[in-house]
Amino acid sequence: MATLGIPQNTIAILQKYNFNFQKKFGQNFLIDTRVLDRIIESAEITKDDCVLEIGPGIGTMTQYLAEAAREVVAVEIDKNLIPILENDTLAEYDNVTIINDDILKVDINKIVQEKNNGQPIKVVANLPYYITTPIIMGLFESHVPLKSITIMVQKEVADRMQVGPGTKDYGALSLAVQYYAKPEIVANVPPNCFIPRPNVGSAVIRLTRHDKPPVEVKDEAYMFALIRASFNQRRKTLLNGLTNAGNLGVTKEQITEALEQMGLPATIRGEALTLEQFGELSNLLKA
Repeated sequence: MATLGIPQNTIAILQKYNFNFQKKFGQNFLIDTRVLDRIIESAEITKDDCVLEIGPGIGTMTQYLAEAAREVVAVEIDKNLIPILENDTLAEYDNVTIINDDILKVDINKIVQEKNNGQPIKVVANLPYYITTPIIMGLFESHVPLKSITIMVQKEVADRMQVGPGTKDYGALSLAVQYYAKPEIVANVPPNCFIPRPNVGSAVIRLTRHDKPPVEVKDEAYMFALIRASFNQRRKTLLNGLTNAGNLGVTKEQITEALEQMGLPATIRGEALTLEQFGELSNLLKA
């Protein structure tokens, strides 16, 4: 069986099945063995692990995962890829389960129960730009037992996940990711490592799940509503952003008072607050 990390083997498979790339699924297949090795190494995959792979494509990374892990569950949305995976690229592996479905509709908790006795799994994925945030947030918010998520994403999205206050990339995504996990960019990946070549650079980022969140909040959903409202209109002050939100159930006076209690000026913008400060503000307003 040919390793797919080698470009000519990938091209051969695509030609054999007369495969057409689907723009709507944002398909870009990896053709660089060094990047693949780096992903497996960064995700710290061992023979004890059950791995959930999102978007296996033609099975390039799945082959590497199957060699390294005890069990791999690969969820692929594009039905045209299923025959390639089942009859060809993954046919030799008895530790891989292929599911043809949309990851946002899959009951991941059920997979964790069946395949890993409810123990935390590791997630590995090469994600298209438009669906990165819903998938990551879906995994965290559904409280699926997770050790880590190691994903290839657009470079600017990876940057956004790991920056702190006061930078232009800092926003709701940074705060949400950092509430649930410790983000770390482990590799930058240029466009020529993919077929077809994307127009932008990519990066592999590992999100290691916190045992418990770094801030204690009375109401998680409320804190995130607060965060979203603060960044909805970035140029406005935090006070105006929250007052205009309408779904937070607080008055301008209450917000001003809470900021005062925290020793923050009424003119401060959302992008200046740390996760801890958003947690504190959320608890004050909730009370």
